[in-house]
Amino acid sequence: MNKTAIVLINVGTPDEPRIKAVRRYLFQFLNDRRVIDLPLVLQKILVNLIIVPFRAPKSTKLYERLWTENGSPLLYFGNRVQQQLEEQLAGKARVFLAMRYGNPGISAVLDQIRKGGFEKLIVLPLFPQYASSTSGTAIQAVSDEVRKWNTIPEVHFISQFYDHPAFLEAFAERIRSYNPEEYDHLIFTFHGLPNRHLDKNHPEVSHESCTCEMALPGHGRFCYKATCYETVRRLAALLNLKKGSYSVSFQSRLSSNWMTPFTDKNLMNRASLGAKKLLVAAPSFVADCLETTVEIGCEYKELFLRKGGETLQMVESLNDSPQWIAALKQIVEPYL
Repeated sequence: MNKTAIVLINVGTPDEPRIKAVRRYLFQFLNDRRVIDLPLVLQKILVNLIIVPFRAPKSTKLYERLWTENGSPLLYFGNRVQQQLEEQLAGKARVFLAMRYGNPGISAVLDQIRKGGFEKLIVLPLFPQYASSTSGTAIQAVSDEVRKWNTIPEVHFISQFYDHPAFLEAFAERIRSYNPEEYDHLIFTFHGLPNRHLDKNHPEVSHESCTCEMALPGHGRFCYKATCYETVRRLAALLNLKKGSYSVSFQSRLSSNWMTPFTDKNLMNRASLGAKKLLVAAPSFVADCLETTVEIGCEYKELFLRKGGETLQMVESLNDSPQWIAALKQIVEPYL
């Protein structure tokens, strides 16, 4: 029997697009101290008495738009990736899928692994760029569970892979398939974070004075903003993009004190400058989800069209493409 287990972890999804299920998912997600890092009492009041009760009905409508005949795309593609990667590894390891919030939960998946007697554990959060509220919380959740075990196996965490050549080529190939030269502009959009999260990663340098838009600084190896811009620089080189033909911005903000520039403002500005056809790629997501399919593909598209644009095309994420499966194999193989 092979004694190596690989756990792929994504953010999660409600079990169904119903208010009760969405409320349960939001409670778990927003009560994470790494997601909302306000003082504990304030977080509990804000999340449980204000945000979740008012947000759940609205979020449910969005999940209804996202849901397909296969259910949640994030879970559907996650299961397909897990199965195909295990097949590609040809007996070198067992592959498991876990969600940080919702099902299949990290605790339940790790319990399977513990009972299976695995001697090596490779943990890969499916977030290309490290952030405390994504990769960080997934790694902490795994660590909190494994430390309870009587026998702790050899554990390897792959905290980010934005710079892995196979990941970059897989995403570049996705973008190439949409013929970016036929569009007026290409927007690279990333999920945003509160600015205070950025400052916590390198307290000696504030996000306002950081020069990571130009080059990866010495302090920026685990700075989310720095690695986002580095991802774009590398993709632009692979795609031979001309300077000025693309831009970087950040979506899904909850306040004005989040990472800028904002993607909705960016695309409105492009429309005001006369752009009619926009191509949008989201290299912080490896599977289509609420933020890509609905926020960009529906809401931002409607906004761009209202501002005079004619076409806004969302680049399909990696999902379960053969290139992505091959890239994942290359990412985990050094740890086998």
